[in-house]
Amino acid sequence: MREDRPGADGCVQRGGSEISEFEANGAARDRHAHARELIARVPVVGEVGVVGELRRLCLGLTASLTVRGVVVSLMSANQSGGVAAASDAHCRELDELQFTTGEGPCHDAFRSRRPILTPDLGTEIGRWPGYVSAATDAGVGAIFAFPLYVGAIGFGVLSVFSERAGSLTVDQVSMALTFAEIATDLLLDQSGGSDGRIDPGLESALGHRAEIYQAQGMVKVALDVDLREALARMRAYAFSHDQPLIDLAREIIRDRHRLDRGL
Repeated sequence: MREDRPGADGCVQRGGSEISEFEANGAARDRHAHARELIARVPVVGEVGVVGELRRLCLGLTASLTVRGVVVSLMSANQSGGVAAASDAHCRELDELQFTTGEGPCHDAFRSRRPILTPDLGTEIGRWPGYVSAATDAGVGAIFAFPLYVGAIGFGVLSVFSERAGSLTVDQVSMALTFAEIATDLLLDQSGGSDGRIDPGLESALGHRAEIYQAQGMVKVALDVDLREALARMRAYAFSHDQPLIDLAREIIRDRHRLDRGL
C-alpha cells in the first residue's frame, strides 16, 4: 500500500499524482454523503431517538463493510462504560465482554485516542489474554476500534467485528472513520441538548456505569481495598463465572451476592 504524503503547494501525493486539499475535502464530503445515504436506507425499527440513529448507523456500516457487526459504546476516563447501540445482540455481548475483562481494542483505542486495527485477533493473546481467549472462542477473527473524540472530549468507541482474520482496505478504513465521525456528531448533539435531558437509551447505558460504580464502592468498603482493586476483583469474578459485569454489580447492590464470601 502506497502512503499518501504532502506534495508541493499544499497538495497530497498518492502514487506519484498530486491531490489538492480541495479535492481531498471533496472526497471526504462524498464519503459523508454516501454514509448518510446508507444509514437512511436502514428501516426504523425498535429504538428511536439517538440510540435508534446509532443502531441504524451500526447496521449501515455492517452492510457497507460486509462484516459480522458494529457496536457503538460509551466510555469514560476510567475505562468504564456501556453499549449504546449494536447491530445485533451477539456483537453487543462481544463488546460488553471488553468491559467485563477490562481489556481489548476498545479500551486501547479510547485511551490512546487513535484507531486500534487488529486484523488477526488470535495473535494478540499476550496483549489481551482474557478478552482474546473469549472472543476467538465466540468466532471473532478481527476487530477494528475507532475512538469517538471531539478535541479532548471523548464519548466512546465504534468497534467493527469480523468473523474472518484479515485487514480492512484503505477505502474501508476511510468509510469506518466517516461513520465514526457521524456517530460522534450524534453524541455531541445529544450532549448539547437545549432541554438538558438525556436520550432514554443513552441514559440506560450511562445507568450501567453508575451501577458498577456503586457496586465498586460497596466492594471497596466490604473488602477494605482501594477502588482499582475492587473493580479488578469484580471483573475477575465476573469473567471466571461467565457473567456480565453489570449483572454482578446488580447482584452486589441487591445483596444477592454476599460480599462476606469474598470475590
